[in-house]
Amino acid sequence: MRRWLYLLPVAVFALMAVGFYVGLGRDPEVLPSPLIDEEAPQFALPPLPGSDKGLSSADLTGSVSLVNVFASWCKPCREEHAVLIALAATKRLPIYGIDQKDKTEAVTAWLAELGNPYTRIGADDGQASIAWGVYGVPETYLIDKTGHIRYKHVGPLSQADIDKTILPLAARLGQ
Repeated sequence: MRRWLYLLPVAVFALMAVGFYVGLGRDPEVLPSPLIDEEAPQFALPPLPGSDKGLSSADLTGSVSLVNVFASWCKPCREEHAVLIALAATKRLPIYGIDQKDKTEAVTAWLAELGNPYTRIGADDGQASIAWGVYGVPETYLIDKTGHIRYKHVGPLSQADIDKTILPLAARLGQ
């Protein structure tokens, strides 16, 4: 019986080593989403003041589109904003915004300063973001014509992300 007790630490060490080995093989930039290939959550967000259009799940059908969850208080959102402006100028994909937990004056000033790449923006108190499984802002989702989530990008988008991942996938989805 005592021999088995001596083997217990060896067995625990072996299990930990296997766990670390498997963990080292994973990309730390990729956060899994259970919503990939699922229909986008049902939501209806009010517009920002001064705009007549909010954003709802009904807006996400009929064409391939991007949904970008952002906030004016988010520094990485500011970094990616120029990339979104450039993409919007190409008119290749509609970009919809979910403004997460923001003050009206702050987001209005932010968009006035940096430009507005969004076709529609919905003001979110956090409930829609929870339904989307948002870890933190910014996060961007590629939605197919039927309203299903096909890709999720966590963190600020770069031009390389747009060119190498978003646009090729959008083209395959029938942009």
